[in-house]
Amino acid sequence: MFPDNFIAFIGITTLVSLAPGANTMFVMSQSALRGRWAGVMAGLGIEVSNVFYFLLIAFGLATVVATSEVVFDALKWMGAFYLAVIGVLAFGRSFQRAGPAPVTEVPTVRSSHGAFFDGLMIGLGNPKTIIWFLTLLPQFINKERDVFAQTMTIAVVGTVIDIAVQWLYVYAGGHLSRFLGERHVRAWFERGMGIIFMGLALVVALSHRA
Repeated sequence: MFPDNFIAFIGITTLVSLAPGANTMFVMSQSALRGRWAGVMAGLGIEVSNVFYFLLIAFGLATVVATSEVVFDALKWMGAFYLAVIGVLAFGRSFQRAGPAPVTEVPTVRSSHGAFFDGLMIGLGNPKTIIWFLTLLPQFINKERDVFAQTMTIAVVGTVIDIAVQWLYVYAGGHLSRFLGERHVRAWFERGMGIIFMGLALVVALSHRA
């Protein structure tokens, strides 16, 4: 891999990390609604799930997950359920803000409670992640060399890139929180995020193992 297609790996990984999806949307929404630390903790939970998948690949267990219909469906429905719950809760909270708000209302809830666990569950419940890893990583691994060492190197580099991109979403979410002081603006933001997460839950639920 090094240095032949290292630059290509960095470029592809950066583009994949930047692409909006369940992970990035969750990190940004947590930062906007609950403070930047909550966004950081959500991102950390997602990264722990990614490291777990990297380890599965390094030890050769990922193929079992990718080829087993039962395991794939279990992960799929867990992820869909978690995304749906987050979406429904966000959508429900938006209607609780329909009434008049006091002038002194705090625009964001400064709490990271549960953000790490939610991020972890969303990351683990995305079976497409491991399928993507199995499709992408072999292109950058030389089978004539130490596969485990190469996989761990890729894992470290990929995780660093993903964390850097998530910081951008945390920063963006933090700036969005400035506009959420108005009760109706915050309600519509939560309503929109609720719809997005319910839509992502549907996408995950309808996914099939290729």
